Amino acid sequence: MQSLRFKAIDNLTSGNHDVSVDGVGKVTSQFGEHVFTLKTARDFLSDEAYKSLLGSIKTGHKIDRNMAAQIAAGMRQWAETKGVTHYTHWFQPLTGTSAEKHDSFFTLKSDGTPLEVFDADALVQQEPDASSFPSGGLRATFEARGYTAWDPTSPAFIMHIGQGMTLCIPTIFVSYTGEALDYKAPLLKSIEALNKAAVDVCHYFDRNVSKVFATLGWEQEYFVVDEGLANARPDIVMTGRTVFGHTPAKGQQMEDHYFGAIPERVYAFMRDFEYEAYRLGIPLRTRHNEVAPAQFECAPIFEELNLAVDHNTLLMDIMNRVAKRHKLKVLMHEKPFAGINGSGKHNNWSMATDTGVNLLAPGRTPKTNLMFLAFFVNTIKAVHDHADLMRAAIASAGNDHRLGANEAPPAIISAYIGHYLSKVLNEIESRVGDKFDEQDEVMLKLDIHKSIPELLLDNTDRNRTSPFAFTGNKFEFRAVGSSANCANGMTILNTIMSETLSNFKKEVDAHIEKGDKKEVAIMQVIKQYIKDSKKVLFEGDGYSEEWQQEAARRGLPNLKTTPVALDPMVTEKAKHLFEKHNVYSHSELEARHEIELEKYLKTVQIEGRVIGDLAGNHILPAAIRYQNVLISNIKGLKDLGLPASSYAVQLSVLEQISEHINKVQSLAGEMTEARKTANALSDTREKAIAYCDQVKPYFDEIRYHVDKLELLVDDSEWELPKYRELLFLR
Repeated sequence: MQSLRFKAIDNLTSGNHDVSVDGVGKVTSQFGEHVFTLKTARDFLSDEAYKSLLGSIKTGHKIDRNMAAQIAAGMRQWAETKGVTHYTHWFQPLTGTSAEKHDSFFTLKSDGTPLEVFDADALVQQEPDASSFPSGGLRATFEARGYTAWDPTSPAFIMHIGQGMTLCIPTIFVSYTGEALDYKAPLLKSIEALNKAAVDVCHYFDRNVSKVFATLGWEQEYFVVDEGLANARPDIVMTGRTVFGHTPAKGQQMEDHYFGAIPERVYAFMRDFEYEAYRLGIPLRTRHNEVAPAQFECAPIFEELNLAVDHNTLLMDIMNRVAKRHKLKVLMHEKPFAGINGSGKHNNWSMATDTGVNLLAPGRTPKTNLMFLAFFVNTIKAVHDHADLMRAAIASAGNDHRLGANEAPPAIISAYIGHYLSKVLNEIESRVGDKFDEQDEVMLKLDIHKSIPELLLDNTDRNRTSPFAFTGNKFEFRAVGSSANCANGMTILNTIMSETLSNFKKEVDAHIEKGDKKEVAIMQVIKQYIKDSKKVLFEGDGYSEEWQQEAARRGLPNLKTTPVALDPMVTEKAKHLFEKHNVYSHSELEARHEIELEKYLKTVQIEGRVIGDLAGNHILPAAIRYQNVLISNIKGLKDLGLPASSYAVQLSVLEQISEHINKVQSLAGEMTEARKTANALSDTREKAIAYCDQVKPYFDEIRYHVDKLELLVDDSEWELPKYRELLFLR
């Protein structure tokens, strides 16, 4: 029987793949057509209801039930004009994916009369089963009640799947007792904490600022492979990555894929998911080939953080669905292929005021530059003081494969700011004495050389090896994994920034109370923060062994594996920090720690099972079949009376294959026993560490021998699609 591998190759090379895309036109004519925007709301709501919705979005005031009823009626009326029959609360539980439960507008009156209804209760609150989602022990199976609650700051949208259309209401998800069971609720709290702390500092410079909001521009990297080839790989189907696969003769060493011409079939897929994204208000702007073969990237225009997170979560779902239409498979795993680049999701984060100022953009006057310096140095101080939490925020089994290799940043959290700004900070720090003249232009002015146009804001080079790099008017958190929900890292970043800004204000106020003028007081604290946090700044090669040693000398944490990297989440320092800013309670932190540990150990557990299954049911049978061919060949040559030299090569290959078969079999057995030992542990952290230290090391050992077999066994006997096919056949 022909293997799935060769059937997939036949279908790929002989089939006619449709690369046409319907409905794509001018972006501005499609953008947001399936979103209940404020412009749309103006057409479907009364003045009173519209003002209530607008007020909730702009200032966060609560919408009363009467107004909610009017808004719900307007939403339903709009949705029905699009052909919508169902609605759902769309939320982001701690599974790492989005969740939805569809209900129909249709209902029956007591007399049996059918009608369409969408009332305030349906809009504002629903009750999914809380015990069926990860809760970290917050909810038992018999304690099933949980609630989704409408988030008016993220507009409702219509999801178009096949011939069906559903009105989706973005919501938070909390337990019956009020604990957050999702990514969005803590994110919203961290956004508010940052707003309060940042506005207080902004008032040193501009009393007109009444709101500060975080912005995010994510860069989504991903791989695209043929669906048939992917389905012939049980490891891709079950884990999203390849656990075996010998490096092909050509990988990314020719550097010809990056920014190269996009393959036509992938191009059609891109245009198709972009069309879906535009209609849902996702402002995609960039698409290109990434460094590794079969790797690509897309990126949007910056948005307010909460909306950007929703849009990225939504886009990942769209990409997976649209790929199926094109008989393609999208791989969001951080390291789906060994030996070539993994995928990240660079989070470009900044802060902006309601007066139109980017707080991380250098200004044109001493006053605006001083404000920039304040927020810039506070960000560095936050990273320095809470680097362990930032590492915890991006910890996962997939990211452990990626961090520190092939242009991914290392597990050591450091900040890169470039030569120019490093020089500025050094000048401030080295200032002799403790007094600053408020007119001191050297300290307060960041001159851009006259030969550089003002429009070029990027006064720093890029450093691909830095996990947290300043890129002109924003910081790029490069260490976030491609499959991650952006909210996790951004919640941490917002919270640690809130803490640092709060402390900054207290210290500046203390200097002012002692008689220092405001500008001088600000510079005093900035200087101290520069001194306190300078060890987290690094301009060099983050991949180098020298940096590993230097980071150790500086006392920077180097938490290489997820079970250990998650520990900072539940320290007393972390509990106090998150409780102080009302982002996480102690129990919520403990629950998240438990959930992330469970995710890790279950991921490694599944991968171990897949490795055992592939080895026993795919690899060894193929190798033994070829082993028998060699045995028959050698025996036949012997029977003919030919000298040993005539079958020396066959015998050598047979010996090698036999050795690798035995190694695969014995190592797989040892791995199974290690899994059993780990499974017997009751403590989740201990179990996760056991899987990390005792089970996972077998993966690479087994892989070594399997990959050697791939080189030795007759290609026609090998059942799994090879890297050269997965990466280069489209």
